[in-house]
Amino acid sequence: MEDNRVIKTKDVNFFYGKFRALTDISMDFEKRRVTALIGPSGCGKSTLLRLLNRMNDLIDGTHVEGEVLFEGKNIYAPDVDPVEVRRRIGMVFQNPEDQIVATLIEEDTAFGPENLAVPLAEIRARVQSALETVKMEGKKDRPPHLLSAGQKQRVALAGVLAMQPECVIFDESTAMLDPRGRLDVMAEMQQLHERGITVLFITHFMEEAARANRVVALNQGNLVFDGTPKALFAD
Repeated sequence: MEDNRVIKTKDVNFFYGKFRALTDISMDFEKRRVTALIGPSGCGKSTLLRLLNRMNDLIDGTHVEGEVLFEGKNIYAPDVDPVEVRRRIGMVFQNPEDQIVATLIEEDTAFGPENLAVPLAEIRARVQSALETVKMEGKKDRPPHLLSAGQKQRVALAGVLAMQPECVIFDESTAMLDPRGRLDVMAEMQQLHERGITVLFITHFMEEAARANRVVALNQGNLVFDGTPKALFAD
């Protein structure tokens, strides 16, 4: 029988220096599912999701206890390349300007594959496909700084999709958007789900959480709920 777990955490504790930000987190994230993470500010949501693709490695003085398994392999093992982990588990940040690096949309979308030494013809195909997915192919020659916040978020997502990830994490990616922009990002999440990509996202909007297959709630670094939106809102 196929193991449907794409990511699994086992007794995970995470520390910023001596401060424990996550406590004994053990859970599975299934393939091709949409999971929402909710909870008060500072409860550990972003820490947990950044732990899943080793983004927290970039912060000095942090360390993790326990295991984070991606398709059965501990991503914190010494022989695992964190760059490859981040390619396969992509992330869209709350502020898209934190990950837009080029002066033109097309160049920014190509940045990741270029750094992986992907052949030029394949880079062009990936960029075209990614920009079509987020409906930005008609603006590929525009500078990102001339775009709206919602359009910048689409460009950031295109850069992630060009890396051809199996999982995409949205780290409060709708928090800075107006209602229309939030709806656009949620529609893009649904489109990724329909393409078979695993989606994890943080939200403070319960109407967004209600659209997920599963909701996970954290409080003070502890897992306090894990179930369907229906079960959550019935409690």
